[in-house]
Amino acid sequence: LCRWMITACKSKSVKHMLYCEEMDTIPMVSSLLSSLANYSNLPQGSKEHEEAENNEGSRKKPVQAPRMGTLMGVYLPCLQNILGVILFLRMTWMVGIGGVIEAFIIVLMCCSTTMLTAISMSAIATNGVVPAGGSYYMISRSLGPEFGGAVGICFYLGTTFAGAMYILGCIEILLVYIVPQAAVFKMEGLEGAEAEAAMLNNMRVYGTLVLSFMAIVVFVGVKYVNKLALLFLACVICSILAVYAGVIKTAFEPPVFPVCVLGNRTLVWKGFDVCAKVIERENGTVTTKLWRLFCDSEFLNATCDSYFANNNITEIQGIPGVMSGILRENLFGNYMDKGAFIEKLGLPSVDEPDSMPTNTNRYVLADITSFFTMLVGIYFPSVTGIMAGSNRSGDLQDAQKSIPIGTILAITTTSIIYMSSVLLFGSCIEGTVLRDKFGEAVRGNLVIGTLAWPSPWVIVIGSFFSTCGAGLQSLTGAPRLLQAIARDGIVPFLRVFGHGKANGEPTWALLLTACICEIGILIASLDNVAPILSMFFLMCYMFVNLACAVQTLLRTPNWRPRFKFYHWTLSFLGMSLCLSLMFICSWYYAIIAMAIAGCIYKYIEFRGAEKEWGDGIRGLSLSAARFALMRLEEGPPHTKNWRPQILVLVSMDSELNVEQPRLLSLTNQLKAGKGLTIVGTALEGTYLENHPQAQQAEQSLRKLMEAEKVKGFCQVVISSNMRDATSHLVQAGGLGGLQHNTVLACWPRNWKQAEDHQSWRNFIELVRETTAASKALLVPKNISAFPSNGERFTEGHIDVWWIVHDGGMLMLLPFLLRQHKVWRKCKMRIFTVAQMDDNSIQMKKDLTTFLYHLRIDAAVEVVEMHDSDISAYTYEKTLMMEQRSQILKQINLTKTEREREVQPLLMIKQVTLPSRASNAEAETPGTAVQMTWTEAKCDGEQLMVDGFVFRNQSNLRRMHTALRLNEVIIKKSQEARLVLLNMPGPPKNRSGDENYMEFMEVLTEGLNRVLLVRGGGREVITIYS
Repeated sequence: LCRWMITACKSKSVKHMLYCEEMDTIPMVSSLLSSLANYSNLPQGSKEHEEAENNEGSRKKPVQAPRMGTLMGVYLPCLQNILGVILFLRMTWMVGIGGVIEAFIIVLMCCSTTMLTAISMSAIATNGVVPAGGSYYMISRSLGPEFGGAVGICFYLGTTFAGAMYILGCIEILLVYIVPQAAVFKMEGLEGAEAEAAMLNNMRVYGTLVLSFMAIVVFVGVKYVNKLALLFLACVICSILAVYAGVIKTAFEPPVFPVCVLGNRTLVWKGFDVCAKVIERENGTVTTKLWRLFCDSEFLNATCDSYFANNNITEIQGIPGVMSGILRENLFGNYMDKGAFIEKLGLPSVDEPDSMPTNTNRYVLADITSFFTMLVGIYFPSVTGIMAGSNRSGDLQDAQKSIPIGTILAITTTSIIYMSSVLLFGSCIEGTVLRDKFGEAVRGNLVIGTLAWPSPWVIVIGSFFSTCGAGLQSLTGAPRLLQAIARDGIVPFLRVFGHGKANGEPTWALLLTACICEIGILIASLDNVAPILSMFFLMCYMFVNLACAVQTLLRTPNWRPRFKFYHWTLSFLGMSLCLSLMFICSWYYAIIAMAIAGCIYKYIEFRGAEKEWGDGIRGLSLSAARFALMRLEEGPPHTKNWRPQILVLVSMDSELNVEQPRLLSLTNQLKAGKGLTIVGTALEGTYLENHPQAQQAEQSLRKLMEAEKVKGFCQVVISSNMRDATSHLVQAGGLGGLQHNTVLACWPRNWKQAEDHQSWRNFIELVRETTAASKALLVPKNISAFPSNGERFTEGHIDVWWIVHDGGMLMLLPFLLRQHKVWRKCKMRIFTVAQMDDNSIQMKKDLTTFLYHLRIDAAVEVVEMHDSDISAYTYEKTLMMEQRSQILKQINLTKTEREREVQPLLMIKQVTLPSRASNAEAETPGTAVQMTWTEAKCDGEQLMVDGFVFRNQSNLRRMHTALRLNEVIIKKSQEARLVLLNMPGPPKNRSGDENYMEFMEVLTEGLNRVLLVRGGGREVITIYS
């Protein structure tokens, strides 16, 4: 396209000649619209895999455009996924245990949660095209890769455990209601824990076999699953219609399902045909089979079970019908402990006190302890499956229209079915039958099947096939979800599961899914598996609501969903309901699920690939950053909140690599304050010409920052000269209230070389600018000798020479350094200098008290420096410094000016001075050079001492001070690991700049590691809490 435009420009055939030069990077609007019109987006889903299998060995045909509408593409798949095993196997039991009122509340809560989630999902799904991945794609692109990966994996685990739940439901229907004789572990004659263990083992054996068969079917080809999907859906619809037909029939002719009750205990209708102890025959009274179950013989004088002997047998109708008024008895809950008898309310019962129950296998017993929150956990999986439509978004003709309408209609339909089922079950079925989970009181029939018309087998067969189909759908969808996550590359250890067969079938993902599903099979109890998958689905739904709420509140320009019936309050309500239901279902499962998601989140954050998806969390971060920056603008930070916000100035070599990498090591060691870090560098030239070099320099900085584990920002400035570029960094670094307050720059090591004369001038200007801007300045000298982050000092001292008060910087910096593992074992010493009229003892006490209030552990020493005579060596150093200064000035002078300036130097060079070796001799009383500084003797601009001409008397005084301080520091701190020292300011008169560098050299001579510190003019440490 771009090549065509360029050719057209050259041939003068394009009307928009004004934009020809930009067409290599910017397409024309007409061309852009044409490319968008031809765009097709069909995910690598089951449809493509099916076509690939049919076309193997031949050239692949073009993928046809999506054709499915709202009904076939969204409504019916959602209906099939929502209605399932819980409705057929546990709904009646939930109504019997919790009562109609509490069961209705549970259904209302769960359906409201999914409806609110569907509203949020509709807003997200209509805010652009949703490719393969469905819910994972929506969450990851709305909340970022960390949340997307964590919730995507949780949704994958939920879908996988849902497969296990459907398989367990399928096996339960098979072994309990269809062919009980097929049990591998026989349960005849077993009671209590033994019978339960045999049942669980049967579930494990058959569950593993069915799982293996389903995995093979999915592996061979999902086209078989897709072809059977319509059959499975027909089974579900026929089963539900049969139930409604049966309810209508009970109003006129209730089905005959008698229930036998002994006293008030419900009996297992098995092994007898008549619900009576004895029956009257022509030849007299005859005992029944029921008598023989509780007595030791068939004769009337036999010894019988005490409870059997003391109570009467009653036969009640199991399905009294919708007009019977049984609803009043079923309104309220009847929670039971494990092993409790299922009792008929209102019937008399005579029970001997202190007698142990016998023949318990003859009664219908509660198999688990029941309570309200457990019912919520078991029921919630029956309302999941609302994502089925969004997962097929690539197959829809108009996804942005079909997903909201189809999903909301499906949830509305299923909610009506569930709520009406609660009312109808409570109105038609006897309470003892409702609480009988496995239908033992009604001759082993499925309880909901007893209500169906024309036969209970309609429900049994229909529910069996629907659970099989749901299991296959889970084993088909879960691997593709995992494959979508793996192909995004955000979780490194999952990348292997992104591969599959030649047609894209996720083979490795299917294998992992089958292994995880086997874990649910080994649990073997549908009631224990259901709360597990409830956790994962609830977490997924919670983050769908969060994503919609965040996008709505941020009002990002790209948030323009076509679905308009949403609001952030609804999303927050849905999110709150999901979180509440998680802890209502099972607080420990909720904590485990959150811990899994949290671990995945942190793993992706630290090890995952960085993705920029324009997600809402990034937008939220931008909004929070803007809010925080606006708050910071309200005023300067309090002393207690002060921390070094460091601007690190580094220089680059000719290959655009950092010349002083140890400067970033020092920065890392100073970052115990957790403040801002900006690493800046300056390049000489123009921005247009040097922009590629700036990008390369930025990459080099980022790489070094990552290697040195420095968290912060990098900035490259290009200017016509280095001085201005550095000044721009100091002035413009940071944003708003988040600006640097400290500048870290290296000492110019080659400043004495004539070719590098500009470096020391730039350095002194930097000192002046930081002082003018009230910013602190840190200058490490001999930076190459500073330790790397991998080194450790096992002993030693950090010495602080506190000459002038700088706001506490000299106290704070050693404290921050000692938080790092490099300096942690070093001890801190503070030296201060006393003058002639100072009380050294009192100074030490005051400083010790001050450090105590600052909560800083350090040894204190006061060094006395008395006024002394200026030595011959001082004169020599000063004279040499002035000579060098004059020579440096010649570089930029004209020939005439140069000759005029050199004359005094030629006169001075003719004079010889005593060397430092003869200092002792020169400092004895009576020598010609002995001189004590007084205002009377040093009064003018120039000074002559025994033929030596000094241009500025202040230079002599400063040199004297620098030498005396250096001698004291060398004496006390030569073995220290680090010396921190007040950095004097440069002279106000720029004519003495070159001397300033010499003074600093003399002051730090003989020290290995020195950190010169210049405060920013404000207090940075306080004694107050």
